[in-house]
Amino acid sequence: MGFNCGIVGLPNVGKSTLFNALTATAAAAAANYPFCTIEPNVGRVPVPDPRLDVLARIARSAQVIATQLEVKDIAGLVRGASKGEGLGNKFLGAIREVDAILHVLRCFEDPDVVHVEGAVDPLRDAELIETELLLADLESLERQRDGLVKRARGPDKEAKARLGLLERILPALEAGRAVRQLELGAEDRALLRGFNLLTAKPVLYVCNVDEASAAAGNDLSDKVAGMARAVGARSVVVAAGIEAELASLGADERREYLESLGLAEPGLNRVIREGYALLDLLTFFTVGPKEARAWTVPRGATAPEAAGVIHSDMQKGFIAAEIIAYEDFVACGGEAGAKETGRMRLEGRDYLVREGDVCHFRFNV
Repeated sequence: MGFNCGIVGLPNVGKSTLFNALTATAAAAAANYPFCTIEPNVGRVPVPDPRLDVLARIARSAQVIATQLEVKDIAGLVRGASKGEGLGNKFLGAIREVDAILHVLRCFEDPDVVHVEGAVDPLRDAELIETELLLADLESLERQRDGLVKRARGPDKEAKARLGLLERILPALEAGRAVRQLELGAEDRALLRGFNLLTAKPVLYVCNVDEASAAAGNDLSDKVAGMARAVGARSVVVAAGIEAELASLGADERREYLESLGLAEPGLNRVIREGYALLDLLTFFTVGPKEARAWTVPRGATAPEAAGVIHSDMQKGFIAAEIIAYEDFVACGGEAGAKETGRMRLEGRDYLVREGDVCHFRFNV
């Protein structure tokens, strides 16, 4: 699994409760005290996609396999983490390993649940963690600059390019701007990956609200949504307590519970979908009598790269891809109907896979 999100936030905001609900396990110890999660917990969660069930029904597939995201529950961060306060070093090291950040913000009042900062204020909490990430990135770039300066004096063209990018990024960080907010070209973004900066990672703000606010949010989550829009980020509302309860119920009980709360689906479905979109991923399908399966590739992946997700031999020996758009597969009643009506296309190695493509790869080993 090559795509993963890290659940981060201050202590006692609901990170581990959310993780438990996402993975439907009790792997993370959700407790009312800081640092109850000492090591990153890892789980894999299926990405909800009703199209997969439709395809399986049409093809009479014996098995249905959803695509997955890897989720890590990371120890809570406190003020001063960039200087090693609390479990700062553990937190920063763990977050460097993820592709995207699910930043949980407490958007509920509860006198029985202590807040590490003394009062509930999600905008302050978001700024606190962002500041710690900015400080850590500044320190990291300053350490890397000396080595790049030395290498750039010689014929190392990549070092010169990286140094130039570093000198453009530093002032923005010093001004309090996250790297993810900067306008960078494709070449710069390729170089940027080598710096492994925390503020370059995309962020989804997860507003953890009380049960009464699960459907529509509240004033606190509205403020977070406004802040997210201002910085080009996403936000989603979820009641972690409700999600934990749902995870323990059977299908029928879960449906009744959701209806009683006026919810169309679990909030976690939105979290997973938003996390998937955050990583700029798309889904393609393989469908047959044995299984209907969803696969994940980055947007812009070619047909051979998509084949390689299934098996490396398929990418090496790629010949062509038979492609049917999801809508055409459904409208034509399956593969045979799509062939008869000319809705199946034969695409070569330059084809860019599209969202919802039903693919069959021809290859030669």
